[in-house]
Amino acid sequence: MTTIEVFEPALCCSTGVCGEDVDQGLVTFSADLDWVRSQGGDIARFNLASEPLAFTQREPVTAFLKLSGSQGLPLVLVDGITAQTGRYPDRAQLAKWAGLDTPVSASAPAGITMLGLTETTSDAGACCADDAANSNCC
Repeated sequence: MTTIEVFEPALCCSTGVCGEDVDQGLVTFSADLDWVRSQGGDIARFNLASEPLAFTQREPVTAFLKLSGSQGLPLVLVDGITAQTGRYPDRAQLAKWAGLDTPVSASAPAGITMLGLTETTSDAGACCADDAANSNCC
C-alpha cells in the first residue's frame, strides 16, 4: 500500500483550521485528507510546531529543510519520495498517489442534495440595475 506523508509548516493547531482567520486552502486540504482516509488511503500529516521529531527523523525532510527552510513547506512524500513542495495537493492528486480506484468527481457526497444554483452575469430585472426606467432601487 502507498504511504503519503505531508510535512507542514508550523500551524496554530494540528490542522491549521483554527482561529479567526482560517485559510480556505487548509479547510479544503483537511476535507480531502479525510476523504482519502475514508476511502482506505494511508496518509499522515505532520505539523512542524507540534511534531518536530517527525521532521528530524526523515532524511528527505531534513535535506529539504536544509535547502529550502520551512518557507518551502508543505512537503509531500509518497513512499518516501518527494512528490510535491510548496503547496497542498488537491483531492485528485491525493487519490492518484493513494492508488484509489474511486473516481474523484465534483458531485455532492452521499446524502447531500445540490441546489443547482448557477452564476449569472445578467443583472436585468435586478433591483438596482443601471436602468433609467428603474427608479425603485432598494
